[in-house]
Amino acid sequence: MVRSFFESPSTVYVNRELQEDTARLKFDLASHLAHKVLHGGDGLKSPHATGGEMGGSPDDGHQSPGGMDTQDVLYAWRDFECSFFAGALLCPKRPFRRFLTRESYRVDAGRKLELTPAVIMRRMTAVSPYRYWHFFDAYPPGFLRAVYRGNGIPLPWGNMAMVTDPCPRWAVFRMLDQHRGASPASQISVLQDGDRSLLYCCHSVRTKDMAGNFHVLSVGVDLVPALESQGLDAEAVVQSVAQACRRHGGQAPAPPAAAKAMKAVSKVLNIAWIADALESAASVICPRSTACPRTPTCAAMKSASRAADISEVRQEILEQESRE
Repeated sequence: MVRSFFESPSTVYVNRELQEDTARLKFDLASHLAHKVLHGGDGLKSPHATGGEMGGSPDDGHQSPGGMDTQDVLYAWRDFECSFFAGALLCPKRPFRRFLTRESYRVDAGRKLELTPAVIMRRMTAVSPYRYWHFFDAYPPGFLRAVYRGNGIPLPWGNMAMVTDPCPRWAVFRMLDQHRGASPASQISVLQDGDRSLLYCCHSVRTKDMAGNFHVLSVGVDLVPALESQGLDAEAVVQSVAQACRRHGGQAPAPPAAAKAMKAVSKVLNIAWIADALESAASVICPRSTACPRTPTCAAMKSASRAADISEVRQEILEQESRE
């Protein structure tokens, strides 16, 4: 579904259904305004569309045989600039930081601002004084539409393409397979990356895009820097959680001492969903299911394809207007 697109020098075409969706409409208009301000409305910016071929070019809807070309890079960079501008316009840094503090970083508080969970999640990673964040936007069976890794969290693969053996225990991917009524969930995760054990907490929401496709948004933090800043033995906390999970097949409640340390971090950072995550079992995850540390090991997720093209839709709209 084509939500909106900018036609140089100064026209924005908006889907009628988008006009009934205040939160998405605000973001699209802010993004097109960004293109006008930053680039003079030269038109070298992707249309806003939902769905489509994963990895396809935002300009012509087709994949480049040899990967990305220079035009793909230009569009990707323009999209990033305009998206960031839109987030800053809708959520100015200082007022939005105060809002997040007042709401304890709860994502559903975005309803008060008539903004989508995606905008709230992405913007909180930019305005928070804590720098160790990640954000994923995933579509079934495990495609990542968007990625931010300010905390350096290892990815289940090296790029945005789907591979055959991602770890299905990542909260963002596990929620993809849940029933349609799946509630937002928070999770403490020990990520086993080679000889390293890393500790993260994430909050994930299963939602629908404008075309009705289910996808999962997930925002998270690295807990180790926060533990260390409080003078706590971060390595001991991580190892105690990891050992408890391994003793119980990969999933277990955090030991009392570790849970106490993470609750303290939750209060210092004022992120409510860290404490919420402690009410459920922590989980061991890994970058690849073929190196799964669980006993028994997890099965890999199945790959799938998605296909659609937005270039013809855009051209049809423009031709119809010219006839009118």
